[in-house]
Amino acid sequence: MPGNLIRAAVTGLGVYVPEKVITNDILEEMVDTSDEWIIERSGIRERHVVAEDEATSDMASIAAVRALADAGVEPEEVDLIIVATNTPDMPFPATACLVQERIGAKRAGAFDLAAGCTGFICAAAAGSQFIATGACRNVLVIGAECLSRITNWEDRNTCVLFGDAAGAVLLQPSLGESGILSFKLRSDGKGARLLYMPAGGSRRPATRETVENKEHYIHMNGREVFKFAVRAMGEAAEEALACAGLSAEDVDLFIPHQANVRIIDAAAKRLGLSPGKVFVNVDRYGNTSTASIPLALYEAVTAGAVKKGQNIVMVGFGAGLTWGAMVLRW
Repeated sequence: MPGNLIRAAVTGLGVYVPEKVITNDILEEMVDTSDEWIIERSGIRERHVVAEDEATSDMASIAAVRALADAGVEPEEVDLIIVATNTPDMPFPATACLVQERIGAKRAGAFDLAAGCTGFICAAAAGSQFIATGACRNVLVIGAECLSRITNWEDRNTCVLFGDAAGAVLLQPSLGESGILSFKLRSDGKGARLLYMPAGGSRRPATRETVENKEHYIHMNGREVFKFAVRAMGEAAEEALACAGLSAEDVDLFIPHQANVRIIDAAAKRLGLSPGKVFVNVDRYGNTSTASIPLALYEAVTAGAVKKGQNIVMVGFGAGLTWGAMVLRW
């Protein structure tokens, strides 16, 4: 971070996870799969899904309120709300605006950010720049997803992977050495159709045909996404560390996007990190997309796995294709 800019620090954390749980045993009754097959391929044992009356903004709002309470900041003090999501309540207005109204952040600007599962990293990077220039002092960054609403529960290759959740962080100017040291964001639109929802936008508006063809669900080329992710996770982490003037030896905790335990293990191996430096909770939540990193960060902090002054590397990858990493000193 250049000396004339202000470093953004994480001063509050909050999450929300729906009560309903779908275990692998339940999925065995829904599609042709097994607990052993799912665990071997992904490491996932269960995932949470929203109730019928819950939406993305509901989860995001609860996580946001909890993050503000953790930081001791009132909603009226929030300057900006950024919601990273692939499953907004509706195409417009922005889900961030719904959150702004619900939590009573009367002075806050608000917008959504879409960057696949890399969305939280991108949103935190964007929010940090508002802090860096002095334009804002309190920025809420939220990752929230209702992936169960766009999951084809008849497709055994995708329905076993995804879950719902929300995670929020409050960014404020750092008062010391803590804060976001660097980030690196990358994209490659050539891989757009490796992970996408074919219909529902201006290219293919909703019709009887698109609904009957199940084009409003997640479509994924799992094999190609896996190969991309293994390369991208390690690459992004190395680039972000280099930007911060650090190396893998300086990493105290690695918090990757929780998509697949095999991808996480491969990235950690590339960086030469021992299992004790890698935080994993994919087994209990599945892939919650933009919510996965803030959820993992929250659990790491509350479990006492993070100490003041430690270097945390957070890495994401997802639809776009997009990938990115952020180095955070706690």
